[in-house]
Amino acid sequence: MNFLLTASGLRNETLRDALRDMLGKPFGSANVVFVPTASVADPGDHGWVVADMNRLHGLGWREFDILELNGLPQQLVLDRLLHADVVYVEGGNHYHLARSINGNGLAEGFLEALRSRVYVGVSAGSMIFSRNLTEHSADVIGDAKDLNVLGATSVEPPFGLFDWYLKPHLYSPDFPERDDAWADRITARADFPIYFIDDETAVRVRDGEVDVVSEGRWRFHP
Repeated sequence: MNFLLTASGLRNETLRDALRDMLGKPFGSANVVFVPTASVADPGDHGWVVADMNRLHGLGWREFDILELNGLPQQLVLDRLLHADVVYVEGGNHYHLARSINGNGLAEGFLEALRSRVYVGVSAGSMIFSRNLTEHSADVIGDAKDLNVLGATSVEPPFGLFDWYLKPHLYSPDFPERDDAWADRITARADFPIYFIDDETAVRVRDGEVDVVSEGRWRFHP
């Protein structure tokens, strides 16, 4: 399986080159499916979703599909994932995304589809593969409000592939509180490994091997 887990999408050439390398063919010869599900649980202006979708679309794909995970028959969703070469899952509320995958019975089929595709995550879309995506990590990270706003107090990780957790938007001007002191407070409480990545960085996973590709800054707490 191949994963490119970003904070803010394919914002620089290093990340785009990493995707080209993982895909093994030009974008113009490939199909991409854009999954906005996590974003719809976030209130307020969604210009950031439009901007990221336009940036992705501008790469010149053979086919650009948009797929919402809720409200469609399970097999239709899975067929659309299987039709893509790249599955691109947008940011927003990671708990809503995890609960949508589990609640619609998509986890097994979704994971099977990824065995022969490239997955690109953006923020929430990058966070759903940790086995530590639970109510405990919500307390550790300090984002339980994003779970509670859904009327929930617990969450099950849909995939549980990685023992490490990913926290995006380190040093981001959109999240000014996410500085070194913020990361230090989290790591002091954490009993699991965490990658903190900025908006120019991705954690790359290729056949189980993990590394970081970046034009920015990142931290790893083992």
